Amino acid sequence: MVTGSRTSAWPLAVLYASLIAYASLYPFTGWRVQGVEPWSWLWAPWPQYWTGFDLWTNFVGYVPLGALMVGAALRLGWRRGAFWWGAGGAVVLSGLVESLQTFLPGRVPSNVDFGLNSTGGALGAGLMVLLDRWGVLARWGRFRDGWFAPGAHGGLVLLALWPLALLYPAAVPFGLGQVADRLMLALADWLGDTPFLAWLPARAEPVVPLSLLTQAFCVALSLLAPLLMAFGDMKGGWRRVLFLPLFFGGATLVAGLSSALTHGPVHAWAWLSPVAVVGMLAALVVGLACLPLPRRLCHALMLLCLGVVLTLLNRAPEVPYMVQSLEVWEQGRFIRFHGLSQWLGWLWPFAAILFGLRAVARSPGRQEAAA
Repeated sequence: MVTGSRTSAWPLAVLYASLIAYASLYPFTGWRVQGVEPWSWLWAPWPQYWTGFDLWTNFVGYVPLGALMVGAALRLGWRRGAFWWGAGGAVVLSGLVESLQTFLPGRVPSNVDFGLNSTGGALGAGLMVLLDRWGVLARWGRFRDGWFAPGAHGGLVLLALWPLALLYPAAVPFGLGQVADRLMLALADWLGDTPFLAWLPARAEPVVPLSLLTQAFCVALSLLAPLLMAFGDMKGGWRRVLFLPLFFGGATLVAGLSSALTHGPVHAWAWLSPVAVVGMLAALVVGLACLPLPRRLCHALMLLCLGVVLTLLNRAPEVPYMVQSLEVWEQGRFIRFHGLSQWLGWLWPFAAILFGLRAVARSPGRQEAAA
């Protein structure tokens, strides 16, 4: 396979490890020394309370980590010991997380979790080594080089995270980054006993919900932003034509999965209202019009879409059904994924803006040479 080059596997591995740590330690409250050694969980008996869901997620959750670490090592030419790098990384991360859980009253460290995490990481590492020996990774490298421009690693990472960000319930379908109200509440809480509280802006006008037309507009812009990001990193021609239906099909399936996780499988398509359909059709029409655009212009239009949709979403109040959806996510089994997907849903648009600014700031020669 191609070695010695930049790879998106490294940032994905770091991000995935960070998300695992976040989900394992969430909600980060009540830290204190509980009178036990941080490694005492190694000799603890079988947990008294457990479910099949917990066992499955502890095993499966570490498979991608081991795979990504091995993939990154192989991509950079670190072939010797690549398996042990991936498997060992999973063991170290799991052991560190379990030890930190001894300081959280709301968490129960477990050697069973550690064993499942380590086994999952080793499985992912082993699968990636086999894929490399079978030539799959080399073919993927050639495919990526044929489809995407050099330097597209940051965009690929953001595009890979976008479906995960969509799993968190949103007031408007695909509408990520609605953080203004929660940010103001958090700042008011932090500055409550200080004179800086008066510095916080207050809404002078009554808060009016978004009209149906504006909601459809937000749906369209929210879909166009990642689509234009992909177009900006993708070589033109037939590749964009093939990617367009795949993008809309994947976005529809992920939105259905989010609705099913929140409200149950029966309501998987409840989000597909006339407003959402109109917004998706509008995004499709604009996406077709953007097929021949140069890469730099696609990134510039992505920034425009993000700026407008973030302004609209953050000037609107949270709708009642949104609050109910969050209550479902913040209870039961979804508590492990609540904080993880929440932060992705909040921060993805702003990370995309930083990426877009950097992409637009590149010299036109470098942009078009890779097209």
